[in-house]
Amino acid sequence: MSDDVVRYRREGPVALVTMNRPRYRNAQNSAMTYALDDAFTRAVDDPEAAVIVLAGAGEHFSAGHDIGTPERDADTSFPRRAVTWWDHTTRDGADRRLAREMEVYLGMCRRWREIPKPMVAMVQGACVAGGLMLAWVCDLIVAAEDAFFADPVLRMGIPGVEYFAHPWMLGPRFAREVLFTGDRFGARRAYEIGMVNRVVPRAALETETLALAARIAAMPPFGLALAKRAVNLCEDQMGMRAGMDAVFGLHHVAHSHNAEVTADPLAGLDAAAMKKAAG
Repeated sequence: MSDDVVRYRREGPVALVTMNRPRYRNAQNSAMTYALDDAFTRAVDDPEAAVIVLAGAGEHFSAGHDIGTPERDADTSFPRRAVTWWDHTTRDGADRRLAREMEVYLGMCRRWREIPKPMVAMVQGACVAGGLMLAWVCDLIVAAEDAFFADPVLRMGIPGVEYFAHPWMLGPRFAREVLFTGDRFGARRAYEIGMVNRVVPRAALETETLALAARIAAMPPFGLALAKRAVNLCEDQMGMRAGMDAVFGLHHVAHSHNAEVTADPLAGLDAAAMKKAAG
């Protein structure tokens, strides 16, 4: 349905999963998170779907976590699928935030990274903060020429988004620049550092992405699953999972510090303030 928060369709061997909150630049609330998980599970269980493409409806892939739309649902209970923990709505302070973010942000992204079918992110416009997390759990990224990327959460005093893959996706030196400045970088720069596989004209984005996905789909499915697992295991041997665990703790130190100093875990910055700070 056109009003579903996530749309699903299959074209031959390719399952196309589309975030569908274009009015809010596909900001991710919990409803979207679990709708994505449902769609990914549907694709995994479909023997005719060999590759998953993740897209965003409208002008932008995703502006990140929902920190201020009318449908923000951070205080609502959700089904716990990624992490076995207690319901965050019954808790207070750091306990409440840690419980939610372990599940909805870090846990879900790790769950999706382990999907045995190849995933391709199809990115246009903004891919910011939580949008990076969704693109990074995909195996390949195809970006339109107008795509731009950023993790500006250091403006809140937070050392990076919850799925802290920056040193592995960007390289340590560029990761520092991206975090220290909060500046955007474009699709061409992302390609140069190896974060993006292909950069294509905006008008050709869907055609090019689906063609690449179809080419991958022609490979043996079990071989694809094993190759994907092999690369994931090697990334983890290079410290990605352990590093992410350590930085997740720092992330929550920052939230707690903000709550003590400003009475707001986000240091008083909403979506509008973050956009204004970015210029």
